[in-house]
Order: sequence, then structure tokens, then C-alpha cells
Amino acid sequence: MSQHNPVTERVEGSAATRLSSPGCYAPTTTERTWTASDTIRYALGVGAGQTDPADELRFTTENSTGHPHAVLPTFATLLAADPPYLGEPAAVRHAGETLTLHRPLPPAGRAHVTAVVTGVHDRRSGTLVHHRSQIHDPDGTPLATVERTMFVIGAAADGRRASAPARPRPAGPPDHTARHRIRPDQALLYRLNGDRNPLHSDPAVATAAGLPGPILHGLCTYGFAARTLLHAVAGGEPDRVRRISARFSAPLFPGDTLTVLVWLRPGGALFAALDGRGRQVLDRGVLDLR
Repeated sequence: MSQHNPVTERVEGSAATRLSSPGCYAPTTTERTWTASDTIRYALGVGAGQTDPADELRFTTENSTGHPHAVLPTFATLLAADPPYLGEPAAVRHAGETLTLHRPLPPAGRAHVTAVVTGVHDRRSGTLVHHRSQIHDPDGTPLATVERTMFVIGAAADGRRASAPARPRPAGPPDHTARHRIRPDQALLYRLNGDRNPLHSDPAVATAAGLPGPILHGLCTYGFAARTLLHAVAGGEPDRVRRISARFSAPLFPGDTLTVLVWLRPGGALFAALDGRGRQVLDRGVLDLR
């Protein structure tokens, strides 16, 4: 007799979900506030200072001599509104992220966020849901736009089927390569930024989702890659970053190695990232500079 497993039952039940067309999801408005502690916690959560604690003090401290506090551009992803409920969290995967920065982020502040579902598309093994957040200062000045894609495993949708265009890795060797050793507890650190999905911390939930263990947050992998691009392409200056986009093609596991490959191009770079076995975990990466 099979053993009762409520987590597995919830995941299997979520796979039978049918998601509605975009117009069925009401737009949302959200207020976000953040402090210097939040921006520092985020920087630590995406590996800033791990190799050399004195190397990125402008992002990891607020009171270091000669290092005025600055914010990593991808902190803006934390200000986006949450997508609508799409089913059991273990059956939902973050599939892609595009961040457009309209102005530099202050170390502390408040923002007004309006968000809407912009697309629901059937795929062979589930459904893609596209969600866009417009982030403004309290006075209405645009700060950032976050376009997010979520994949719901096994779910069907009322929307049309869409195929993702192939975008091969650039030909030739990369212009820059960076390797990051991901701490075994990295997902536990990153979840303190607000994403408490147990898929990243609870072995029982990960096993029920068909994974060998908890996976790193896609946005954490994205943040590690963005730090590489910031230093390798933008000269370490957050103000130069205008847009960062990538697809999350496979999960990365805590304790693994992340290798970021960067190909320079006019006005920015293309990038991809691999795990320790050479499997691509980020692809279709694009960085645009101001």
C-alpha cells in the first residue's frame, strides 16, 4: 500500500488546474517600502562579498569609508508585485525575467506598483503566465518595469499555444567568464528577501515535485549573473544598467558551481550561465547599457 503523502497529492492536484485567459485576472496595485538593510540583505543573498568581503562594500554596507551606499540593479525584482495564485507552489516554476530600469534605485524608499497578467499560453507540458509590474516613485516617476514569466507544470490554459523562438548561444568563445561557488545555504539566505516558497528549502516539497532536493531561486541565479555583468560590462556602475533579461532554462542547486559566460556587443552584452555539469541554467541573456 502506498504511503499517504499530502505534499505529493497537492502537487498532482495542481497539475489538473486550468488557468484563465489574461483578461480574467484583475490588475493589482501594491505599495512597496525598503530600507538600507533590505538592499544589503539582497546583495548578500546574491553573493556580494563572498569571495572578498572588502570587494563590494558599496553594496554590502551603508557606512564604509570611501564606499557610498549603492543598490544592485536587480534589487528592483523584489519590488515587483506577486503574480496571481497559480496553484500549488511546488508546481510553479519561475521561467524568465526581464528588468528595465528607468532610473537608479535609492538605498531606501517607497514605490507604487501596478501589475497585470499580459499573457497565458499553453505549452506541451504546462502553461506559461506572463506578468508585468510597473514600479513608480510616490510622485509617479517611473523607477522600473519587471516582466516575469511563470511556468505551471501540467496546467492547461484557455490561451493560445505559443512556441519559444530558438536563440542559440553566440558563436565563438565568451569575452568574459566568471565562476561562482554557490553556498550550500544560499537558498536559505536568499529566501530572507521574501520568497518563502518551500520548494527552495523543504526537502519533502522538492521530492514531491520530482527534484533531488531544494533548488536555488531562479532570481538568485539571475542576481549572481547580473553581478557578473555589472562588474565585467558596466564597470561596476549600477547607473549604467538599463535592461537585463534571461530565461531560466534549468534549476541550479545550492552547493553547485555557477559559470557565467559573457559575450560583449555594442551597447551591452549577451550572456548565459551553466551549472557544474555544464548544463545551461540561464539562456537568452541580454544586458543593455545606457
